[in-house]
Amino acid sequence: MTAARNPVLPGFHPDPSICRVGDEFFVVTSTFEYFPGLPVHRSRDLVEWELIGHVVHREDQLDLSTVAASGGLFAPTIRHHDGRFFVVCTLVGGEGRQGNFVVTATDPAGPWSDPAWIEEAAGIDPSLLFDDDGRAWWCGTRLAEPGEWHDQTEVWVRELDLATMTLVGEEHVVWHGAVEGAVWAEGPHLYRLDGEVLLLASEGGTDRHHAVSAARGARPAGPFTGSKANPLLTHRHLGGGVGVANVGHADLVDDGRGGWWATALATRRLPIGDANADVARADALQGRETWLVPVTFEDGWPVFAPGAGRLRDEVDVPWAEGPAAGPTMLVDDFDGLALHPELLTVRTAVGSPRVQLGERPGHLRLHAVSGSLAELAPHAFAGFRLEQPTATLATVVEVPDAAPPGMVAGLALRLSEHRHLTFGVRPRGSGRVVELVLHVDGEDRVLGRAEMPGGRVGLVLEIDGFAAIARLEHDERRSDVGSADLAPLSPSTGGGTGFAGVVGGVFAIGAPGTDEHGAAGAAWADFDLLSLVHTAEPA
Repeated sequence: MTAARNPVLPGFHPDPSICRVGDEFFVVTSTFEYFPGLPVHRSRDLVEWELIGHVVHREDQLDLSTVAASGGLFAPTIRHHDGRFFVVCTLVGGEGRQGNFVVTATDPAGPWSDPAWIEEAAGIDPSLLFDDDGRAWWCGTRLAEPGEWHDQTEVWVRELDLATMTLVGEEHVVWHGAVEGAVWAEGPHLYRLDGEVLLLASEGGTDRHHAVSAARGARPAGPFTGSKANPLLTHRHLGGGVGVANVGHADLVDDGRGGWWATALATRRLPIGDANADVARADALQGRETWLVPVTFEDGWPVFAPGAGRLRDEVDVPWAEGPAAGPTMLVDDFDGLALHPELLTVRTAVGSPRVQLGERPGHLRLHAVSGSLAELAPHAFAGFRLEQPTATLATVVEVPDAAPPGMVAGLALRLSEHRHLTFGVRPRGSGRVVELVLHVDGEDRVLGRAEMPGGRVGLVLEIDGFAAIARLEHDERRSDVGSADLAPLSPSTGGGTGFAGVVGGVFAIGAPGTDEHGAAGAAWADFDLLSLVHTAEPA
């Protein structure tokens, strides 16, 4: 027996959906404005998970270039049918094509198809049921019009013709949530079990009041009767001091060995403010993560975390073998032919050279395509998800002497265009200025500054919960530049942009200028390392 360590996908991996094919399990999660989008993780034991690819892996596959933070790719569902994998998802916001779509692949590692846009599929959070009679059913959620209360939503179901990827037949509204007055009944999934159809959905919004409920009916189109035990999984009754909150958006899977499991999202909460005062907590920088939950069935209804009723830090998987992995170390020295598969960029920018390998051997070259990380635009940025509250982020950067005056390059912790921390190097004459800057809602706060000669610069951010220390390494000397309170980067304080967590990486900003020969495009910087080393989370 091996214990799976929760969260099984640490760092921002929200809205998990899971399916099993043979002895392998596959999970897909939301990525919003980041590219590549919708990572696919595989496991053979529910304990160890590996990233095998992304559903959105070509920049011309979907247009994310103008979506705002926490817009973009919402709440995918992954299913397998007749030799093909299906992912259904919603693209929200931006100036490009929006709405619900289907992509398919015979190999979950890719390549994945271009999207088939589903007309008449209003709302968000789509899912698919491949029923026993061979028919496919689409379900999703949307605002009720007119609603009986603010933010009332409705779950609706309609048949999907797989040959034409169009909705056919009559539409059926089947659910408004288990609780009178419930807001945002969302994330619905349908399952055929023992001759009945089980509807699983969340409600209460994606923060403190998030909860999972269930209903049953004879057919996908309903009618459905809710469980008397609803909500079946939530932490909303545990109070504001609980260390894990926001529990919901569950998906069920049988393990092929007689057991059942669920993936669900949840957020770790860390103490904030004066340690001597009454303990207050905020969402950790990791944001909403993927957790594993054991499930049993009683009288045809799922029981989540039986005997406990809440998420646990460790979950025993009776048939799994081998130890669970500990905290990870993510490193790219940029010596390979491709970027590290975990690296994310901000939005898509078809044809842009913003993130380039090979222009200088052993280095990543970032060409600035925006003047500030506060712009709603694609950026020259490449980063890893922060997976644990305690971590060290480091790089070595070289900014050319001919860089334009507004050029800045270095490390960044990014929640959104509204909130981020930069530890950057800017040219000044023959030397360099290194600044630690916290950007909050349009305001830059300079937290530390140092001057140094030109050349290569080592930059380090040591992160411990909501505290960070910035260190400069040059000529084998290390010096502290400043410290930062990272509480403004908590998704729960992020000004409504908290669907994602924090991503830490390298960036380059500044209007393209000219070099000493008058050639355009000098606004670039070279990096020969990016490492993110996680340690055990604080107690």
